[in-house]
Amino acid sequence: MFTGLVEEVGAIKSVQSKGEAMVISISASTVTAGMKLGDSVAVNGVCLTATQFDRASFTVDVMPQTYRNTNLSQLRSGSKVNLERAMAADGRFGGHIVQGHVDGIGTIMGIKQDQNAVVFDISPVEKSLFKYIIPKGSITIDGISLTVVRAEGHRFSVSIIPHTLAETVLAFKRQGDTVNLECDILGKYVEHLLAYGKGVNAEEQSGTEDSPSGIDMPFLMKNGFV
Repeated sequence: MFTGLVEEVGAIKSVQSKGEAMVISISASTVTAGMKLGDSVAVNGVCLTATQFDRASFTVDVMPQTYRNTNLSQLRSGSKVNLERAMAADGRFGGHIVQGHVDGIGTIMGIKQDQNAVVFDISPVEKSLFKYIIPKGSITIDGISLTVVRAEGHRFSVSIIPHTLAETVLAFKRQGDTVNLECDILGKYVEHLLAYGKGVNAEEQSGTEDSPSGIDMPFLMKNGFV
């Protein structure tokens, strides 16, 4: 579990690829402090496992599923990446709930200055993700917890303050580049609960005492949720 508050920008030392499998070595200093073998680290918003490490770097494996569904496949030696260690239970929850499970890739359609901020317009490659993207809602972009300022058609915008731009890989992004997107988990769970049991045949439901769940709009209204 992560919060989307990037701790440091690391640099790719090496990339070893075999088909759609990768082994990536990353230069870092902050996230390696206190690191243990098997620790989770978000790399551009992707939850990966440290398989080797020292004080100045760590290594992760990228499996084919991750290769196909994130922009990690585009990393090369020297590429910059956002890094965040898993959330500590005794720390402040400064961002939002981030799993490190990327939902899809977005393309940067435009970048423009807005006084002290920089606005990024992004279009998800998978248009179905747009149902989870709402104005003033949370979204994770390359592992950064951000707020959606506008969502229209098949594009949405986020406004980046100078500190975030200076401390993350967004400073190196240009129009046409891709970013990893993780939508707010709350919307996905609500959708799943409301749809659960609908369209499932009787054989699949047999033997499950609580199927279907019975959570629908009348239930939510009756119990004061909407």
